[in-house]
Amino acid sequence: MSRTIFRRSLVAVSVTALLALSSASYAASNTDGSIYGRTDAGTSITYKNISTGVTRTIFADGKGRFNVSSVPAGTYEVVNEKGEKQTIEVVVGTGTNVAFGAQPEVIQVLGSRIQRIDTSSVESSTVYDMDSVFELPVARNTVAVALLTPGAVQGGQSFDRNLPSFGGSSIAENGYYIDGMDVTNLRTMLSFANLPQDAVAQTQVKSGGYGVEYGRSLGGIINIVTRSGTNDFEFGGSVYWTPDALRASNKDVTTLELDGSENITTYKSGDEYDKLEYNVFASGPIVEDKLFFFAMLEGQKKEKVNYGTSSSYSYDITNPQYFAKLNWFITSDHSLRFTHINNEVEKDYRSYDVYRDENGEVVFGRLGEQSNHYPKESGGSMSVLAYTGYLTDSLTLNLQYGNLINKYEKEPNLPGGDCPLAYDTTGSKDWSQRVAIGCWNAPDQAYVIDGVDDKDERTSWKLDVEWVLGDHTLRLGYNQENYEATSPGEMYSGDIYYRYITAHENNGFHVNGVQLDPGTETVRVRKYNTQTATFGVDNAAWYIEDSWLVSDNVLLYGGVRGETFTNYDGNDDVFIESDNLIAPRIGFSWDIDGDATKKLYGTIGRYYIPVPANTNIRATRTESFYEDYYLISGGWNADGSPVSLGDKIGPSTIDVQESNPEVIADRKLKPMHQDEVILGYQQQVSDNWTLGAKAMGRAIQDGMDDFCGHDGFVRWADDNGYENFDPHSMQGCMIINPGNDISIAMDLENDGNLTVVTTPNSYHGLPEYKRKYLGLELTAERALADGWKANLSYVLSKTYGNAEGYVNSSLAQEDPGLTQDFDHANFMHGADGNLPTDRTHQIKAYGLYEVTDELNLSLSLSAVSGIPLSCQGYVSLDNMLEGDGTTAYDYGNFRRYSASSFYCQDGTGQQVLSKRGSEGRSNWLYNADMSLTYRPALVDGLTLQATVYNLFNFQDADSFDQEKDLDRDNPKVSANFLRPAGYQEGRQVQLTARYAF
Repeated sequence: MSRTIFRRSLVAVSVTALLALSSASYAASNTDGSIYGRTDAGTSITYKNISTGVTRTIFADGKGRFNVSSVPAGTYEVVNEKGEKQTIEVVVGTGTNVAFGAQPEVIQVLGSRIQRIDTSSVESSTVYDMDSVFELPVARNTVAVALLTPGAVQGGQSFDRNLPSFGGSSIAENGYYIDGMDVTNLRTMLSFANLPQDAVAQTQVKSGGYGVEYGRSLGGIINIVTRSGTNDFEFGGSVYWTPDALRASNKDVTTLELDGSENITTYKSGDEYDKLEYNVFASGPIVEDKLFFFAMLEGQKKEKVNYGTSSSYSYDITNPQYFAKLNWFITSDHSLRFTHINNEVEKDYRSYDVYRDENGEVVFGRLGEQSNHYPKESGGSMSVLAYTGYLTDSLTLNLQYGNLINKYEKEPNLPGGDCPLAYDTTGSKDWSQRVAIGCWNAPDQAYVIDGVDDKDERTSWKLDVEWVLGDHTLRLGYNQENYEATSPGEMYSGDIYYRYITAHENNGFHVNGVQLDPGTETVRVRKYNTQTATFGVDNAAWYIEDSWLVSDNVLLYGGVRGETFTNYDGNDDVFIESDNLIAPRIGFSWDIDGDATKKLYGTIGRYYIPVPANTNIRATRTESFYEDYYLISGGWNADGSPVSLGDKIGPSTIDVQESNPEVIADRKLKPMHQDEVILGYQQQVSDNWTLGAKAMGRAIQDGMDDFCGHDGFVRWADDNGYENFDPHSMQGCMIINPGNDISIAMDLENDGNLTVVTTPNSYHGLPEYKRKYLGLELTAERALADGWKANLSYVLSKTYGNAEGYVNSSLAQEDPGLTQDFDHANFMHGADGNLPTDRTHQIKAYGLYEVTDELNLSLSLSAVSGIPLSCQGYVSLDNMLEGDGTTAYDYGNFRRYSASSFYCQDGTGQQVLSKRGSEGRSNWLYNADMSLTYRPALVDGLTLQATVYNLFNFQDADSFDQEKDLDRDNPKVSANFLRPAGYQEGRQVQLTARYAF
């Protein structure tokens, strides 16, 4: 019982004045917090970390003000020369005020974010103490914690990714940090370094308005600080079990055939997944008051069976992961911190043929014959070394170096790699009913992949200096990081791909744009090869900022950040270099009554995001693609190759890309950036309740994407007398700022000599990249009192424009910086409207109720409105024809695109232009989670918990098939248009036991 009382009080101690602005400085780093306050002029102040015993003495200035930055998170005792004492809690990224002479007051933090109005910051930031989050029904991952934040919504359903969207941004525009190091996956922007969740101490979420120390993000910042050792030896462990037996069956995705029959296309109801995670940890002093360690070993036993419609697979994961941290306080003024994470994943993977009955029909929920068995490896390691030095009472230096390695899962080259890839879609089969034929190793080896590891490596170093100068706190810093993405090349199995097709009513008797007699047998033949190479990204940034205490109640913030992004092709040649990208930011915080009970704040700023390595890989590496259609007779041979290849049908498609930095990117390219404005207000309306309101506006200024149209260059060359110009000499796709004139090197005379030419946008017809967000956020938070606490939020917002951002959710396309949106002007016809991240209403509520001294009940509820739905069809080719009716250069290239524009069939074979969002909105999504936490008084240190996720088993559709057209030139439309393509995960139960001593 005494342990519980201590945790509920001491951990949250602050002062009556909360965070009264009476000091000059409030800056805090991304790994630590700060302490500031006022006492007698020139007198000493000593602060001591209660857990580690680390003690330091500083002196107040001539006005009695004092400030210390880079203070590790924890509970501190602060004493002045008079012997006045305050006990405070320091949290990451936050200034904590010490008001000597005031009566201290306990502020509860149990089960939620740390409850305080932080008048020392202009940022929109929330800090979650992970011991408190444990009380809530929150899944054991970083994203689940971030989604507690108002305005953060779950995204990535179309990609089957668990990632948040902040303020209308796409899921690929966030920044992730661990112990001060940027761990965002710079290849895809769609993942980040993982770590054992029980090693997390605090998670800071910045949803907007963050200072110039942070960049490379247009969405939110998720900043993790890990656990550290103390003077007390502590040991313990945890077990988390999510049994398959207590998991509800998920919904299958079904599709309708033209004859009205219904087929399962994604079978999920019989899938099996049993997850067991367990860890042990030890922490304590190596040298008391000086050197501390924390170490955790996390084991796992994850067993999954996924039943498919054409094949199935299963895997086991049993390898351990580990975390270790050392903190060395060399002196009271100098310290070192070292963090190491190993997050390797080893899967024991098996694939199976689907099980078929005696009639050859697929039987779901049963595994067929095992076809392959091999390991899959992913993950890697991260190490960070950091130094903090208090050079004087007013001058602080922080240095950091880090290294991160991440490996991707890669299919091994299996027997059958010499056999061609081949599928049968003859007869009345539609495209999704393909049947593998031949001797290639289906389904695991459609491609033969080079034997090198598919991996990324990042090295990073950072310097930060803080100087307190009277009423000003100046901070400046520099960061340099190098990111190398090694991508193995690949080709089709057997170096060729055959797809057999019958001219049938399902395709309108059209194959490759040519009408054929019913029953005509054809084959599509493809060849594809890509280069193995390492692609580099160098990012550098400097910043300088000033937090100026204009008066006791008003803080003004001003800062500027300079960015440099450099991207290299596979030959280590620069193809994008953006220097001196200036991002200014200003803000204010007004403590209206001077006691931190009412705060008015605001920020205006610019934010840049780097060009991901995926752009290097996709846009610059040498690759070739060839496609032709032929008549055949006699079917196919045993290896899947055609018996007899006849005449060619329709046009060929040839796309050959060779790395040449001169022709890849616009010479005046500006990386994508966004301007943001925030105005907010917070007020403590009673001892327990705090209310808040915040308005936010965001707008993309220069978007960036690839452009694959060439006819505009041809017209420009004709108009300017370059009769020998051949568009084949250009890159297949070029990186540009849509809507701007394009400056790029062209071989105007077809003689191998390049000339940089600016072609006006009027020749290309691209609109400007547009994405805007408007949001109003209302919050109410009740601190723990009388046995309960609560947090409520409502967000009303609108996200609109013509491009979602670094991904395209409607098409499930996760190619950051290379979506198909601006590949041709015709894709942008009808593109203006509410974007896929537009959730008009977001409602969240979570809280805790103390049933008894030993038993707590907590709930987390959410409801979000639906997303806009659109009609997707084949892009119009009408303006890709010459005046005499012959095809222009772009015709063949864009004819092979799938149904992905806003031109849709009207059921008579006519293309009609629709508008983004013209099909209404999807359904609301609801969720309710619940936890029961029991701490028996008889066993000190033991915690038992049962958590039910999706308590009411909501399984509404969360993604939809927005493709209306079946095939180009086919008058029939899809019967599955706007049918669900995915559903919410069903109910799960997690059983937990934790013990520490």
